[in-house]
Amino acid sequence: MYAWARNAPPTKLPKDVGFKVGGNSGMSYFVLQIHYGDVSAFRDHHRDCSGLTLRMTLKPQPFIAGIYLLMSVDTVILPGKRVTNADIACDYTSYPIYPFAFRTHTHRLGKVVSGYRIRDGKWSLIGRQSPQLPQAFYPANKEVDVKYGDTIAARCMFTGEGRTSKTYIGGTSDDEMCNFYIMYYMDSKHAIPFLNCMETGSKELFEHIPAEANVPITGATGHMNSMMHMGHSTDNQDSRLLLDAKKAEKMLDPGDLYSLVSKLLGQSKDVVHIHRYNPSKLQRAQADLVAQIDSLMQKTDLGSPSTTLAFQTREDPVLVRDRVHRFHQLEATTKLPRSKLLAEGQDFHLEQDSAWPQGSLQLGQVSGLALDSDSNLVIFHRGDHQWGADSFNSLARYQQRSLGPIQQSTILVVEPAKGNILKASGRNMFYLPHGITTDKENNYWVTDVALHQVLKVSSDGRDRILLALGEAFTPGSDSNHFCKPTDVAVDTETGNIFVSDGYCNSRILKFSADGKYLSEWGAGSSDRRRRIPFQIPHSLVFLPDRKEICVADRENGRIQCFIAETAEFVKEIKKDEFGGEVFAITYSTAGGGLIFAVNGESPFRSAPLKGFVINYSTKDILDTFSPNKKDFKMPHDIVETRDGSVFVGDAGSKAVFKFTTQKLHRSVKKAGIKVEELEEMEAFVRTNVRPDRNMSKTAAVKEMQSVSHQTQSEATAKEEKKSAAKPNTADSVLPAIITTLLLIPLLVVISIGLFICWRKNNRCEVKTEPSTRVGILGKIRGKAVGSLNLGNFFASHKGYSRQGFDQLSTEGSDQERNDDDSSDSENEEYSALPPPQSSS
Repeated sequence: MYAWARNAPPTKLPKDVGFKVGGNSGMSYFVLQIHYGDVSAFRDHHRDCSGLTLRMTLKPQPFIAGIYLLMSVDTVILPGKRVTNADIACDYTSYPIYPFAFRTHTHRLGKVVSGYRIRDGKWSLIGRQSPQLPQAFYPANKEVDVKYGDTIAARCMFTGEGRTSKTYIGGTSDDEMCNFYIMYYMDSKHAIPFLNCMETGSKELFEHIPAEANVPITGATGHMNSMMHMGHSTDNQDSRLLLDAKKAEKMLDPGDLYSLVSKLLGQSKDVVHIHRYNPSKLQRAQADLVAQIDSLMQKTDLGSPSTTLAFQTREDPVLVRDRVHRFHQLEATTKLPRSKLLAEGQDFHLEQDSAWPQGSLQLGQVSGLALDSDSNLVIFHRGDHQWGADSFNSLARYQQRSLGPIQQSTILVVEPAKGNILKASGRNMFYLPHGITTDKENNYWVTDVALHQVLKVSSDGRDRILLALGEAFTPGSDSNHFCKPTDVAVDTETGNIFVSDGYCNSRILKFSADGKYLSEWGAGSSDRRRRIPFQIPHSLVFLPDRKEICVADRENGRIQCFIAETAEFVKEIKKDEFGGEVFAITYSTAGGGLIFAVNGESPFRSAPLKGFVINYSTKDILDTFSPNKKDFKMPHDIVETRDGSVFVGDAGSKAVFKFTTQKLHRSVKKAGIKVEELEEMEAFVRTNVRPDRNMSKTAAVKEMQSVSHQTQSEATAKEEKKSAAKPNTADSVLPAIITTLLLIPLLVVISIGLFICWRKNNRCEVKTEPSTRVGILGKIRGKAVGSLNLGNFFASHKGYSRQGFDQLSTEGSDQERNDDDSSDSENEEYSALPPPQSSS
């Protein structure tokens, strides 16, 4: 957890960061271990009070600290050899970590230890230090973070000069060690307290290590040298260290508080140098010290980070970014779910996000999808294994055990927005993955058809099997065995587990949260005389608002729902559009209940492969969807996120497709010009940043467009050509005079015409033909694609009436515009922003 060597500077954690201890943190005890270089002082019963000061709080911290240890275990240092390198490297496969301190450790032969992050072939230094300096945690390069796909590497440089025999890695002072410690923090939801790497780095990889890794750090700085000699001070020097609180407040930075406390505790004449143990005298000395320390504590702000580590946490970009991300997550939960838009009307449609994922996921057959507690996408895939005709014999026993388990990471946690991999796990565990779901503790419940088992697996990256149901590689039909189980659903309240079993058995089994068998049942029917058994119950979903369990009965092409507590049959949904097969289902509580489903190819009927949005109550199909560029091959599982996005895992194409809710595409005509409506229901990012008062209108338009994710580049280019920077007052005087002089004759002509018209008809009708043109911003938040509204334009100027200039009403566009989003100006994005309020 922490280490410190004599005379090294103290370490303070950044703000909002702490080590989680006790409970289920994995840290059940504090153990303090002290290594002494000279034990002669203890021969006359000397008492030492060395130790650490820990600050404890019961308040949960947003970020949890941890230690990543890179350690060499097989390095051999040859005698007399000037340079021997110990190289360690591991791929990182978990959630992002943010290193903030590092520590190096070797014995006498170590010259320099360096740690790096490797991303896209680029080596970035985490920390580099001489292990001969006081071995404490020193500030890391805070510009470096580590995420999935990176490689963490370290090198220890040794010298064998002066040795006459080989030196091995070991625990004695005559052996050597090569350790590089990284102290990091990560989001508390994904906290991992300890990580380690002991893999020897390849020669090819370390050919590119920076040259600095082999440049020895020979000596300590003056500051270090002075610190290293402080321990040999005389009694008179020790007495000068007992500063009063007022003097300490003037002389010490807040970050040096612990240094002072250490000196008060560790170098006071009355404590350290008491060679004859006297309890009463020690108690008086301790009371005096406590009083001094308490005085210091009250006058020193412990909330600010240590200046020794040079952390500026209030401006730390990583912390700020994480908090902004968390704010946007909270903000997004207040928006109307897109799935509710589907339920409320037919104007919205699921369409593929062809730009997702932004990078390659390198998937095998995708068998299962789920969501974790952070609404991240969890993908379960088969790596280099495939389910083929030779995978099982006639008794349903797996025939390819000789291949061993899948060596790739079979469980990927993926960011829904861009498709970046956040975490990977599940190596060397599974043979033929199938279904996956998560419980409220974020554990994975998975099925493996080759193992014939249901497994509860930890999501902390350790790949611990917390519970196993069924017997490995042994099919069966009793309460202790499965035969190719397909999926799992979890009751969010009781924790009860439901298993669809499966390819051989046509049943649903119910277990308690701790794996105790409770019951099982088969297919249901409103007419008991015509009950048709399940034919591969392939997918399960729990309906939390209805306390029901629904199953995709694959080969029967239907969805059946049951009361979860009693297994009583509730309803069946069967549609011709399914084409005879339903592969997977999921559920959303939006709009009174929506079922999302995907069908599959049937040998008896032909129907296109697609996804369906079904109203649970009416059983009506509200929408269908499929990929734009390539068709589904074998859509195998489906999930819906909180924001209404839908993901489909396809085992045939080894891919995951993302679909988002968009408004239906329409073509309307405005004044003879064909304009295509395109309205995306995208979340808007709110910001308090306002453009400078002197910002040009063009810049303001660009700012608005970047915030609202507009991509109409051609129209923007046209408008930028038309828009110019706002001139200042002095430059506009001359053009204003010229314009006024030119307008006077025009006004005179108009006045004469109006007078003549009045004389003839006593009134004058002026008919104006409205004109339209395509605006640059198109349709934003429900507005029609930029027609120029002369009525709104003139109505915004005092003295004009809207009569005769009402905007053209066009079917399917303006009549359906949301009143809440309407405004008096179609060009409101061009309006100058109000000046910022002056603070007083």
